[in-house]
Amino acid sequence: MMVRTAVMAGVVFVLAAGSAHSAEGMWTLDNLPRESLRERYGFEPDEAWVEQLMQASVRLASGCSGSFVSGEGLVLTNAHCVLRCVGELSGAEADYVNDGFVATARENELRCPAEELNRLESITDVSARIDAATDGRSGQAFIDARNGEKARIEAECVGDDAATVRCDVVELYGGGMHHLYRYRRYQDVRLVFSPEYRIGFFGGDPDNFNFPRYNLDMGLLRAYEDGQPVATDAHLSLRREGAEEGELVMVTGHPGKTRRLLTASQLERLRDVDLVNQLLYLSERRALLWQYGRSGEEAARQAQADLTLTENRIKVYRGQLAALQRPELFARRRADALRLRATAKTEDGDPWAAIASAQQAYRRIEAPYQMAERALGFDSEYFKLARDLVRAGEERAKPNAQRLREYQDAALTRLQQTVLTTAPIYPAYEETRLAWSLSKLRERLGPDDPLVKLVLGRESPEALAAKLVAGTELGDVDVRRKLWDGGFEAVSASTDPFIQLARAVDSVSRDLRQRYETQVEAVENKQAAVIARLRFAAFGDALYPDATFSLRLSYGEVRGWEENGRKIEPFTRIGGLFSRATGAEPFALPPSWRKVESTLDMETPFNFVTTNDIIGGNSGSPVINRNREVVGVAFDTNIHALGGAFGYDETLNRCVAVHSAAMLESLEKVYGAGTLAREMTAN
Repeated sequence: MMVRTAVMAGVVFVLAAGSAHSAEGMWTLDNLPRESLRERYGFEPDEAWVEQLMQASVRLASGCSGSFVSGEGLVLTNAHCVLRCVGELSGAEADYVNDGFVATARENELRCPAEELNRLESITDVSARIDAATDGRSGQAFIDARNGEKARIEAECVGDDAATVRCDVVELYGGGMHHLYRYRRYQDVRLVFSPEYRIGFFGGDPDNFNFPRYNLDMGLLRAYEDGQPVATDAHLSLRREGAEEGELVMVTGHPGKTRRLLTASQLERLRDVDLVNQLLYLSERRALLWQYGRSGEEAARQAQADLTLTENRIKVYRGQLAALQRPELFARRRADALRLRATAKTEDGDPWAAIASAQQAYRRIEAPYQMAERALGFDSEYFKLARDLVRAGEERAKPNAQRLREYQDAALTRLQQTVLTTAPIYPAYEETRLAWSLSKLRERLGPDDPLVKLVLGRESPEALAAKLVAGTELGDVDVRRKLWDGGFEAVSASTDPFIQLARAVDSVSRDLRQRYETQVEAVENKQAAVIARLRFAAFGDALYPDATFSLRLSYGEVRGWEENGRKIEPFTRIGGLFSRATGAEPFALPPSWRKVESTLDMETPFNFVTTNDIIGGNSGSPVINRNREVVGVAFDTNIHALGGAFGYDETLNRCVAVHSAAMLESLEKVYGAGTLAREMTAN
């Protein structure tokens, strides 16, 4: 059930057919660019096609996308999307990250400690309710009214089915519209297949966001319900032949966050404050993790996934910063604002000026807000668990509508799963990260800052971290369960040092959060809604909203590109993998591939590129043809698309995917998993 129209401030916004001239856009499924698809490719999906695709698409709550590829709950995603699950299931005795994992039978499939899958079932427009609740309000009153109404809407949607239903009120167009997304949730998620790290991440950081690529970045999960694989008629199947050059392909997934509707002042803040500080922090963190991994084989395994994800984020932020250093981007934003200003009414005021003022307010609180409320100064799983236990204990005692958003009823099922995960925690690794991050807290805020004095007292970061880790029992899931079940009273009585630390800094963190919400977020949301109304009036249905980790579809075609006078072909082949392999990391192949080299078809397509508009969060998205057949799985973009958070360039931006033929060839000939290959190709 998907809504077809929405009304905002007297402007009817028909969600039927976009009119974009290129493949740009991450479109909601109730607002597909039908006219463009019809004019450019002679294809117009009907409602049944869209409904089936929606039901076959899934979201990994940990931050990726995927799709059902069999009627028995089998889910295709990326290897890097299951990396955390694989790492949590690994240990010194079984290193599934580096040795790979394949379940040869259903009983061998391993339950992921903290994964959840969400399948979208319906979209409903609830803009009128949010608008009515927030009308005439500003500052904290705006935040409280908005969050309270969201909580009521989500609670009504979930009802008594919190174990199997998830409901999210999604802000679109910067808060100009609000839709309710109702999901079927699956919390029994089991690992079926993950390749060895060397082939799933072949080329490592040097190849990341580049092309040609040779990565088997695929992973398989299975959704279970009541102890049985989920039975579903809405699923996709793999087409071994893939898609030809120039053929229409679509990507359905959950892109995380774009900023294509932000104002120039918001982009300036990102460029001058957020991205610079994040890059400095992550670059030092990468060096820390690399050095920790050099202390031994087990230490390297503990830090491996974290290091991979940190390196990935650094490259993403560098690409975004480079995009924001181009003057033409700001010139376009300012020109767009001038055109929209000319259509504004007097009562609208100047939303751009109000948003610019909010950016100055953010700059004043950025350092303490990031280090305390965003917990960059407390980089430890122990602290994260402690904060969730402290805040959950306090927030759950309040009426649902008055809680912090992440502790409202709609979020508690997922939160409980992550707090009570059985994944191992490694004390030495936690101590190393915590000591470093406490030194960053002192460095950014200064040794005389009240929060720094409160946290460190007369201790050094290293001594305090050692004391906290040595004294905590939060690594024991039974201890965490007692605190969760005991609520506020149990947490208040706890003498665990991390619980005490989280309680000590919570009032400071909450104050910073309130200042951010009141002075920045409330202003941005309220004024973005004004700008959204102006955009709707000017452009109508030619608009798509910024990405919000909600289900979207992008369309494009298999196509390479030209760069510096050189044509980049759209496909790589398995033969190129063996030519590229040097035997030294990160271009070393696992023994399983070397062993079967002579049996592989070297002409099998391996990776390929398309013009689809994607971004982080799309990882694991199926690449499909017009018959809803999977021809690949998206896992990356090229370097040019790293600025895709702010805009799209069809001549250069590319989605990078694993070809369906490479997935099937690998399962059949390398991993002896022909049964899985047959399951994925069955209609």
